[in-house]
Amino acid sequence: MFKKNALENFSGQGKKQVPLLPLRDIVVFPGMVVPLFVGREKSIDALKYALSQEKEIFLATQKNAKMDDPSLRDIYSFGTLAAVLQLLKMPDGTVKALVEAKARSKIKNYLPDLGFFMVEVEKTAEHYEPTAKIEALVRSIHSSFESYAELNQKIGDDVADIVASTLDPFQLVYTVAGHLTAKIREKQALLEIEDVEGILEKLYKILTAEIDILQLEENLRQRVKKQMEKTQKNYYLNEQMRAIQKEMGTQDDFASELKDLERKIKNKNLPKDAAAKVRQEFKKLKMMTPMSAEATVVRNYIDWILSLPWLTKTKDKLNIQEAEVILEEDHYGLSKPKERIVEY
Repeated sequence: MFKKNALENFSGQGKKQVPLLPLRDIVVFPGMVVPLFVGREKSIDALKYALSQEKEIFLATQKNAKMDDPSLRDIYSFGTLAAVLQLLKMPDGTVKALVEAKARSKIKNYLPDLGFFMVEVEKTAEHYEPTAKIEALVRSIHSSFESYAELNQKIGDDVADIVASTLDPFQLVYTVAGHLTAKIREKQALLEIEDVEGILEKLYKILTAEIDILQLEENLRQRVKKQMEKTQKNYYLNEQMRAIQKEMGTQDDFASELKDLERKIKNKNLPKDAAAKVRQEFKKLKMMTPMSAEATVVRNYIDWILSLPWLTKTKDKLNIQEAEVILEEDHYGLSKPKERIVEY
């Protein structure tokens, strides 16, 4: 959730000494109002301390979300200075904190540990001179986010309207980035780029990549949907055809033929590959309607395979005199070819 004009309400200038709250799997950008569920004692103490002072706390993301007890070197130095709005203790002992991110900041010094991390932070400068390139990047991001919102059902019309009306480059980056499902390191990179053109180019690159992914997901969903509709339609038509055949009395005849054919397949001594192919074709035949042209083709193909003398052997007869008699009886003349056959 974003609070409009949150950056304008930030009054802190220069360096500030505040407690640090390490975050897992989330990067908080200026302008965001987010609930955080905190369970680590050090983090709870940091929130309580912030609430007892000026209610300010520094939010920075862990480099490794699985680490339960990170050191300062395991936490990014760029983060967001935020105000603690509310603390609520949950029944399981954890704390729900509602925070409002105020300004992008960077750790300048690490202060003595008070049972939790204390740091000195400085707000990142966000001054820039308007240029044609900045204007072009802002327009491109507006257009791309509109496409992103159409593909992502989680983006409401109110968010799209806020983005469309945001002209400040840094505010635009923070608003858009807060609604992207990009990787943590990609979002963290946005916090660390101080150059206005650089941060806009980075956001545009991330946004374009996210749109490509969403388009691929949508194409996949449509393809699966069409396939399911086709399968359901075929099933419905086959069921109707079976009902008609049952009324006409043809279904029982076809079932009897299938049983007879299945028995022949089981009794036929076939090579492994041929047996697998016949079973595959027989499975297809069972799903077809008996009066269809395709069923006739498949049935003839199975009959042809079964008619071949697979693995059937006959004893060779090597009697030359008998061979000469058969050749003379069956073929008139052709003395030279018959001599060659006998010689072979």
